[in-house]
Amino acid sequence: MRPARKKLLLAATAIVAIVAILLVVVRVRAARAERAKAASAAARPIPVTVEAARREDVPVYVEGLGSVVALYTVTVRTQVDGKLENVSYVEGQRVTRGEPLALVDPRPFQIQEEQATAQRAKDVATKDNALTTLRRDADLEREGLVPQQQVDNDRAAVETASAAIRADEAQIHAAALNVVYAHIVSPIDGVTGIRLVDPGNIVHPADATGIVVVTRLDPIAMIFTLPEDDLPRVSAARARGTPRVVAMNRDGATELGAGDLTVVDNLINQQTATLRLKAQLPNPNGALWPNQFVKARLLLETKKGALVVPAAAIQRGPSGTFVYSIDATSHAELRDVSADEIEGDQAIVTKGLAPGDRVVTEGQAQLKPGALVAVQGGT
Repeated sequence: MRPARKKLLLAATAIVAIVAILLVVVRVRAARAERAKAASAAARPIPVTVEAARREDVPVYVEGLGSVVALYTVTVRTQVDGKLENVSYVEGQRVTRGEPLALVDPRPFQIQEEQATAQRAKDVATKDNALTTLRRDADLEREGLVPQQQVDNDRAAVETASAAIRADEAQIHAAALNVVYAHIVSPIDGVTGIRLVDPGNIVHPADATGIVVVTRLDPIAMIFTLPEDDLPRVSAARARGTPRVVAMNRDGATELGAGDLTVVDNLINQQTATLRLKAQLPNPNGALWPNQFVKARLLLETKKGALVVPAAAIQRGPSGTFVYSIDATSHAELRDVSADEIEGDQAIVTKGLAPGDRVVTEGQAQLKPGALVAVQGGT
């Protein structure tokens, strides 16, 4: 029994050794296959898109949200009481200063003017008679035929008549002015709004709604806000001149107009930590409209001859910003850079690159330093 048991033990040991050897062989072959696969992958070029760094003038903007406001808004009201005879404008019509808009019945004021004119004629006749009496009594007083008191009374009658004439003239002017006020005209150049009162109504100067609202749309104004941290840069830009402001639609894709910064508010909103600014913009085509929401871009400066690369090339890592550049042998190289500003789809680089260096704009996720690349597009 002992020799047979010993033989079985030896056979089992041999089988275990053979299995172990086979496992080692399999693992070695698998490792070799992985290394070969990795080497093959490393040797295969990685497709990327590149673009060369270049020098150009780059405008630097700050952006804020804002709304358009009319440069002037006037609620046109009647200055006299009366019946609104007619409205001579069309809703939405462009009008000029002094252009007729409506008419209040002027006949009562014309009658008042005629009455005041007639009263003036009466008082002029009274004055003429008083002057004649004064001259006659003055002559008689010198001859001692009438007392001095009579002459003084005559002189007072002349002065009274003169004062009455001046009062009549004031009444004439007031009535004539009311006739003018009955013809309601536009006080500014602008665009009329929706009619607020219809002909046939009795209108009064105290009416809350007025007759129509006229707004000045060209030029037009825009009010927008910026973070208070931008105030030093805005102040520096104003010290260099009048900064330009561009109005964009809300998604920032379309320029609606451009003008000049006119006002920086004299206080900061502490609740929002923002500063209000106002710009004035030409608006000949009506692209901007009151109460329209816009994105405002304020030009701070233009950096002359700045080195720029596409913003998509800038990557961020634990040690800061970097880019992948492509050397002459089509291998990737990691370059630490300093990006001063990012304006739209461009980044201004102040350190780490030179003009003409090719940087990767697409495909960075697959790269590592030294990787072979295949340029698919760009410059």
